[in-house]
Amino acid sequence: MLSMVLGAVGVQQCQSTLPWVTFYLFTNTYFLTSNIKNNIFSSYTVAQRKAHGSSFAHRSELRHAKRIVVKLGSAVVTRGDECGLALGRLASIVEQVAMLQNQGREMMIVTSGAVAFGKQRLRHEILLSQSVRQALHSGHNQLKDMSLPVLEARACAAAGQSGLMALYEAMFTQYSTCTAQVLVTNLDFHDDDKRQNLNSTLQELLRMNIVPIINTNDAVVPPPEPNSDLQGVNVISIKDNDSLAARLAVEMKADLLVALSDVEGLYNSPPGTDDAKLIDIFYPGDQQSITYGTKSRVGIGGMEAKVKAALWALQGGTSVVIANGTNPKVTGHVITDIVEGKKVGTFFSEIKPAGPTVEQQTEMARNSGRTLASLPPEQRSEIICQLAELLTERKEEILAANKLDMDLAVNTAMLKRLSLSPSKLNSLAIGLRQIAVAAQDSVGRVLRRTRVAHNLELEQITVPIGVLLVIFEARPDCLPQVSALAIASGNALLLKGGKEAANTNRVLHQLTQEALSIKPCTLQLTREEVEDLCRLDKMIDLIIPRGSSQLVRDIQRAAKGIPVMGHSEGICHVYLDADASIDKVIKIVRDSKCDYPAACNAMETLLIHRDILRTPLFDQIIDMLRTERVKIHAGPRFASYLTFSPSEAKSLRTEYGDLECCMEVVDSMQEAVDHIHKYGSSHTDVIVTENEDTAEQFLQQLDSACVFWNASSRFADGYRFGLGAEVGISTARIHARGPVGLEGLLTTKWVLRGDGHTAADFSEHGTMKYLHESLPVGQPLNTN
Repeated sequence: MLSMVLGAVGVQQCQSTLPWVTFYLFTNTYFLTSNIKNNIFSSYTVAQRKAHGSSFAHRSELRHAKRIVVKLGSAVVTRGDECGLALGRLASIVEQVAMLQNQGREMMIVTSGAVAFGKQRLRHEILLSQSVRQALHSGHNQLKDMSLPVLEARACAAAGQSGLMALYEAMFTQYSTCTAQVLVTNLDFHDDDKRQNLNSTLQELLRMNIVPIINTNDAVVPPPEPNSDLQGVNVISIKDNDSLAARLAVEMKADLLVALSDVEGLYNSPPGTDDAKLIDIFYPGDQQSITYGTKSRVGIGGMEAKVKAALWALQGGTSVVIANGTNPKVTGHVITDIVEGKKVGTFFSEIKPAGPTVEQQTEMARNSGRTLASLPPEQRSEIICQLAELLTERKEEILAANKLDMDLAVNTAMLKRLSLSPSKLNSLAIGLRQIAVAAQDSVGRVLRRTRVAHNLELEQITVPIGVLLVIFEARPDCLPQVSALAIASGNALLLKGGKEAANTNRVLHQLTQEALSIKPCTLQLTREEVEDLCRLDKMIDLIIPRGSSQLVRDIQRAAKGIPVMGHSEGICHVYLDADASIDKVIKIVRDSKCDYPAACNAMETLLIHRDILRTPLFDQIIDMLRTERVKIHAGPRFASYLTFSPSEAKSLRTEYGDLECCMEVVDSMQEAVDHIHKYGSSHTDVIVTENEDTAEQFLQQLDSACVFWNASSRFADGYRFGLGAEVGISTARIHARGPVGLEGLLTTKWVLRGDGHTAADFSEHGTMKYLHESLPVGQPLNTN
């Protein structure tokens, strides 16, 4: 989903010698290797690992699983009343297993449910077997209150097994998938001959593309041994379906065991308790950090039994994921999500990373950001000035790294975005110094002061948003800009740069580290760990994507509960009014379209007043666009005026991002406004006219983040606005709009200073009255 952003990546974690600052830059470490080579390499190493009987090391490798065992716990298969099956859940699970089977994978199911299904049938039979006379003589109330006898589990299993299998067969038949029933007991694993026979049977079924459905033969098994644990590879007690699934997975050399239960996965303490956290990846040896809770509402295995079974299977070379199979929001795709490598449930891995997890790093960033925000403004300003100096002092090093990226660029548009020059670095340094000045009066600035009552004063002050995740494509100048803005605003910062600018980003990041007096270390991350950043809604406060509209849309879809600030498209309009100046029109249209056509603030649609058609001005516009090699697409009305028109625009809502634009005709300024509201993206729109009244109406009526009169759309930029730099341009209706600089990275909090005041003091019978007097704002609040 985020192929242009996520990939095989590394993270450089910056830990300060002064322990109050932490900055992170996520960069692509495999930028010299094509995606095809990466996939071949990945498949090769996975095949090697499986050939040596090792489990998968990372979630992303699970997509290579060929043989998969799906274990359905009792809580997954049975209804809440423990009498009968949860048919909806079972149907969605069957659909997923059949889908994976039809992809060429070998699927096996270890299922519960025979006892519950049999209990339902036997209860029904007992009620029906009541004689008519007994029912008549019992009376209505006695019959209603009549209790059924306690049903023995083995009898229920005997009565329910055939019905359970008939149900599975009927469901799988809908997907042209054949099933086979296999009932086992402990002896089938502990007796060598029986174990070999079982293995041969299952192998033959898989070879014939049949899904084996395995269950313990509960009609004949003895009661479970409460203290029998998994002991080594050759000794295992099939006391529950967790143990059975683990034993079967190892015996059949399965690549993956998916154990579905009624919990999201493994927690470090019982789910529902304070501070209980879902464990994403669990490693052997981590058992001491777990506090287990009670068992499931049904079945005989609890989470401790599941963990022991999972670790036993992991030791035997099978990867394991424990996940929730009862959540209606995810049941329909939980198995396929796991196989696709998505972060679902708890993944058991034998390989523990050397450094902290993404969650731990983000938590460290939050704590460090809070300390950064408490620094004196002068100190934050000094850091930014130091970074500005480094940009000019080390420009040769930066430009050399930039040339490496430029040499690897695949198209002209990318070259434009990647390119750095001495003049561009000087502009960056100037912008950073502007930010350094603004940093003197940013965090802790008093916006409002109110005397609520005598000795009760209220202040509204600026504070950082918290932790920012900024994801940008091939724009290396973004890195120092965003870093400076984060420092000035006291925000912790997570940066993800595009692989196209890997060399330049690396050098710029090193300079940022120098300015912060930071010593870096390196930690390798997997694909899903980077994607997980977009899900850390309790740790990351704002995501800012800078790049193509596709990038923004991908990030908006991936973000789980985290606000995303940005614009999905930059469909900018320039409207040429009937009273437009010839000289201004030519300059503004050329600059808006041709200066940097890949930018989000470049003109994409040129709206022309009907009176301009067939005039010298119109001819000059066409000649200029032809000279600049701009391809013109005609809107429907414009095409109707021409005998030989350019190619008709496929859509009036198109962001070309190149030397192309749409031209359309309107009858008035009001029609231009209506057109922009219908087809625009609320980014930046321009009117060119000498009529001041027309211009003011356009500026007032148009609902876009940036609205200009007789000026190029390219002015929609943080540096050009005097903000020093920008983290992006927002078309959102809340928080910040247009180029977002330092102010857009701040929020507020309310500070109330009293002297023992209570709300009761201001009640009808209280002794105090509200004053609500506005006070002078005065100087910034001292945050130290």
